[in-house]
Amino acid sequence: MSAAPATEAGQTLAEMVASRIRERVISGELTPGSHLSEVTLSEELQVSRNTLREVFRLLTKEGLLRHEANKGVFVITPNMSTIIDIYRVRRHIECPALARAHTLHPSVARMRAAVEAALRHREAGEWLSVGSADIAFHAAIVELADSPRLSAFYSQISLELRLVFGLLRDPEYLHGPYIEQNVAILTQLEQGEAVAAAARLEDYLHQAERFIIAAYARIYPF
Repeated sequence: MSAAPATEAGQTLAEMVASRIRERVISGELTPGSHLSEVTLSEELQVSRNTLREVFRLLTKEGLLRHEANKGVFVITPNMSTIIDIYRVRRHIECPALARAHTLHPSVARMRAAVEAALRHREAGEWLSVGSADIAFHAAIVELADSPRLSAFYSQISLELRLVFGLLRDPEYLHGPYIEQNVAILTQLEQGEAVAAAARLEDYLHQAERFIIAAYARIYPF
């Protein structure tokens, strides 16, 4: 059996296509429960159906997709326990990274860029893009820890987080209240108040978790 073709970056074609599908999840283009048509994606991405099946296997193993017999492949729909666990993990990772951060760390500039992007997208009414900027802001917080392994782990959490966001069908209602909180956290960090910024972030994450659980319970009652 011949090896799968590789891209210039050393990825197989399947890995490259899988990255493109992950990007669609992060952008909010693919939402929980979305059906992935093998025929449509094969034509759109200009790959064989065999390659696409390998992509589906990769993303199913990651927990991003699920296969239903005789129905096809779907983006997973997070449940209540997933939401609770995601926010528990976020508090364990983000808050210590922020509390120990130096104001001159390069990721502070990435936090600033994400905040500015969120403000621009808010002005334009582009609320899915506000959500993407929010995810970028929190990924930059994790990068303050200077741990590539932690950042790689958090990238998977970010995928699941976007799917959680996708459960709530009004992105303005979801993201609007948190833009100014991100601004406040960043301002405290830039002023050298990292510990206070981390305390604000912990309160923020508890608040966000309660908000999402309450909205989820209204949409998906037990």
